[in-house]
Amino acid sequence: MLVIVAPGQGAQAPGFLSPWLEIPGLRDRLSAWSEIAGLDLISYGTTAGAEEIRDTAVAQPLLVAAGLAVAEALLAAAPADPPPFRLAAGHSVGEFTAAAVAGVLAPEEAVALVRQRGLAMAKAAAVTGTGMTAVLGGDEDEVLAAIERHGLTPANINGAGQIVAAGTLEQLAAFAAEPPARARLRPLSVAGAFHTHHMAPAVEHLRAEAAAVTPGDPRVTLLSNADGAAVSSGAAFVERLVDQVARPVRWDRCMATMTGLGATTMIELLPGGTLAGLARRAMPGVATVALKTPDDLDAARAAIGKETAQ
Repeated sequence: MLVIVAPGQGAQAPGFLSPWLEIPGLRDRLSAWSEIAGLDLISYGTTAGAEEIRDTAVAQPLLVAAGLAVAEALLAAAPADPPPFRLAAGHSVGEFTAAAVAGVLAPEEAVALVRQRGLAMAKAAAVTGTGMTAVLGGDEDEVLAAIERHGLTPANINGAGQIVAAGTLEQLAAFAAEPPARARLRPLSVAGAFHTHHMAPAVEHLRAEAAAVTPGDPRVTLLSNADGAAVSSGAAFVERLVDQVARPVRWDRCMATMTGLGATTMIELLPGGTLAGLARRAMPGVATVALKTPDDLDAARAAIGKETAQ
């Protein structure tokens, strides 16, 4: 079974869109979505610096638009009904990309909604100095106990020995001074404590914006970050998208569901690498293709061809 996944915030890097603009039609799609987002997404994806694209209000629509544009390029020659992939999932803001790929949202709706999500989360993050730190390795129970002891939230439980702690900068500093045994800490380049109670004000704003959307039901199995469950109702999935702003991401459970359903190949949309890396450690035997440059399209198309030939 072929799986398509979309990465979350922090996967972006300066210039990551540049080599993709030579693909026919891709620049035009990004230009159209730039109008919807009220942002020059092409400029942000090509010439902007790291600090500019770290801005939550910029990073989120940029990531979703980039993922969707590359998904269209990848799937352009593949059958549309049924699609060659059977399952979709996204990490954090990548859930908006996955929702559009699965047919729950139109691409334009996904870009418009995620722009509002980014603005609301940036506003919420400005209230208090907060951040996120990846905890790599260590005993999971000990890591979770240390996170709780310092008043932090396990905002992402990613599997493969990676948990992300989130909270105030003071709490994170105390956590860094007393890290869990046998664990390495890596501060993340994000602007706030996403997927925690600090984002509660953003939830209501996004809920009001989402009320104008009439979602379709997913045409493939679509997994939710909340618990790794497949959600068959488009309306229910949008509701989960809203709530997920202030709730932890359980990517470990998403990967467990993929494995249980018989995933054989995972294609990670642009900017790929993070989720494929987690899968290589937590989903042995599952082939991965991470889309980083257009050169990776051949391997992804070969995986699609193999799937459709079966």
